[in-house]
Amino acid sequence: MTQSTSPVRVVVVDDHAMFRAGVRAELAAAGAGRVEVLAEAADVDEAVAAIATHRPEVVLLDVHLPGGGGVEVMRRRPHPDTRYLALSVSDAAEDVIGTIRGGARGYVTKTITGPELVAAVGRVADGDAVFSPRLAGFVLDAFAGSIEVAAVDEDLDRLTEREREVMRLIARGYAYKEVAKELFISIKTVETHMSSVLRKLQLSSRHELTRWASDRRLL
Repeated sequence: MTQSTSPVRVVVVDDHAMFRAGVRAELAAAGAGRVEVLAEAADVDEAVAAIATHRPEVVLLDVHLPGGGGVEVMRRRPHPDTRYLALSVSDAAEDVIGTIRGGARGYVTKTITGPELVAAVGRVADGDAVFSPRLAGFVLDAFAGSIEVAAVDEDLDRLTEREREVMRLIARGYAYKEVAKELFISIKTVETHMSSVLRKLQLSSRHELTRWASDRRLL
């Protein structure tokens, strides 16, 4: 945690309002005044505007956002001194590696606890790199050359960002109802995305999808 007595100033970027509210509440409850949420944003343009206006020390940034994703926010560099900590439901190798290459100082998943998130924000503010334990291995493997990120990205190009999220959860064994709850969408919408995923990938079943995702180290 930063040695400064001032709280770490944060902007929360995620396209789900309920999740942003939850993060704000967790940081307030666990932070004991060590973290101050200055603003929230739901898409790339809102994020860029909020960062330029508030100049936070750390941005909690979702990977998949309307308008180009978290990497696009970092590419625009709305404030050069801001550091970025990815906070995403996705723990897929290509998302982790692509986000770190895009400029993030760390990557944690949405299963993180409030106290862990407060600690991660403080460490990123201090200039450290922070990863959920399993994700650090992806980064090391990628820079060692043992993950072919370009090939993974090419395979996934057919899918929209939302279809990728649904695909990963279904491939991991989530029921449609569980996917709907996790992504704040209806079961009908999950079914529609799943049909589209199978069609685009030319797969015929959930079992084939799981094998496809496993072969590409997406689980």
